[in-house]
Amino acid sequence: MKTFVLNNTRKILKEKKRIENKLNIKISGKGKKIEIKGDEISEYLACLILEALEAGFSLEDAFLLTEQDCMLEKILIKNLTRRKNLTQIRARIIGKKRKTLDLIEELSDCSIMLHDNIVYIIGRTEDIKKAINAITKIIHGSKQSSVYAYLEKQRKIYHPEDLGLKDKF
Repeated sequence: MKTFVLNNTRKILKEKKRIENKLNIKISGKGKKIEIKGDEISEYLACLILEALEAGFSLEDAFLLTEQDCMLEKILIKNLTRRKNLTQIRARIIGKKRKTLDLIEELSDCSIMLHDNIVYIIGRTEDIKKAINAITKIIHGSKQSSVYAYLEKQRKIYHPEDLGLKDKF
């Protein structure tokens, strides 16, 4: 049995039945405390799913973690920069009207959420590496256009189709 203390237990308890049925576990909660009972692998997957839900992912994105080649990765912004103004860095990651974050998600084939000063990424292992590199480059101050070009180049290596983001003359 594993015990969690979470800030947003309402969302988790709302989806309790679906999580229990998918993972064959039992979830009980009081206040901010959640208890999970099941076999070790199911408890581990439930921990990952609960962490993803706490970060703000949808249940469908969180359920991707049950697939064999998918994982959840965290990037602590504070560990990658000396800057004091983390609000500006978060704004660069998100972009105007969430455009930067949406394009990084699309080009890296990952789901990305920014929660406080942590960037959460769900995706396949090789795709997460691309997303981590892109987010790290933005944190270090690279232009968004340079990051998009990097992701397009990486995508062509793994997926040779054209997305039409660059104009052809």
